Amino acid sequence: MSFIGVLEAIGKDFAKGLKWAVQYAIPVEKLVALLFPAAAPVATAVADATSLIQNAVLLVEQKYAAAGVQSGTGVQKLTEVMTLAGDAVATLLTQAGITASTAYIESVVGAVVAVLNVRPAAVAAIAK
Repeated sequence: MSFIGVLEAIGKDFAKGLKWAVQYAIPVEKLVALLFPAAAPVATAVADATSLIQNAVLLVEQKYAAAGVQSGTGVQKLTEVMTLAGDAVATLLTQAGITASTAYIESVVGAVVAVLNVRPAAVAAIAK
């Protein structure tokens, strides 16, 4: 077997192991609750807020993809995500003791979008 063949075999085994690890990994908020019980409510609220943002972003992206207008619509997408999830996210974060302005939540939305934009490339790279 060639050197490149060996590396490809190692990469495929690594990808299988990574898939297993991600599938069975403990969600971070549960791990935080286990290690730092006093921080559990904050970790859960932040995880819930982040999941809510992610779901809103995916919903809005699907809408724009179906309409065929994905490019150049960032401001409109952000407005829709904030309309869908902004108030609920602010409430969740406030309950966790985090003061979240609109600008703060918009920056979190931007971070979630950035992670989602990177994710397909990472998954495609692992699958090769």
